[in-house]
Amino acid sequence: MNARKLPAWPYPFWIAHRGAGRLAPENTLAAFRLGAQHGWRMFECDAKLSSDGVVFLLHDATLERTTDGAGSAGARPWGELAQLDAGSWLGRAWAGEPIPTLASVARFCLRNGYHLDIEIKPTPGLEAATGHAVAALAARLWQGAAAPPLLTSFQPAALAAAAQTAPQLPRGLLLDALRDGWLEQARQLGCVAVVCQHALWDAGTVGQVRAAGLRALSYTVNDEWAAERLIRLGTDGVVTDRVDLFSPA
Repeated sequence: MNARKLPAWPYPFWIAHRGAGRLAPENTLAAFRLGAQHGWRMFECDAKLSSDGVVFLLHDATLERTTDGAGSAGARPWGELAQLDAGSWLGRAWAGEPIPTLASVARFCLRNGYHLDIEIKPTPGLEAATGHAVAALAARLWQGAAAPPLLTSFQPAALAAAAQTAPQLPRGLLLDALRDGWLEQARQLGCVAVVCQHALWDAGTVGQVRAAGLRALSYTVNDEWAAERLIRLGTDGVVTDRVDLFSPA
């Protein structure tokens, strides 16, 4: 099967994981700024909903690992989440760094010409609601932008809600295993990309994705040998923590 001619891809190959990987507190504006200082122009982040409907950045379902809070992040209103320290866990230099809203990250990216990969990371049970909220907000914030954010998720229900809410925004299905029907599911969700754990890609899977007219992206690529393998396979992007190792140029 011959691969389809793919439409132009507006995003850089190199994507900084959670802002600046492990060099700054993940999913904070400090991490985005540090990644930008290293020359990175596209960033990945995790977005979820507060109990009162504010879209904010956090990876985990709970607050303990990356803030001084405790319990379910999605069970707290934004007024409480905004008061938490999301930096001290990584060191005193980051003390007092707040959890950002997606809106504040959007302003940073839009004013500086940066691209964003927003992973929809719902609190369990809020997959559709989070997909809807993230897509609606992203559509409003990036209205008229030349390169809107790429919306990705491991949760098909979140991507389906995003597609229903803002079908014009590009979407990518995240996979940690090639389960039965993975490619057909990506197509049914109207995705433009499949984003796999990097070891899952080989010439055959890249060929399948390309034949379907989709792009092949990888996470989380922190070794030079792995990045070189993905480049040889002709993939379209890698998400990495190692903003200090790889040159995004």
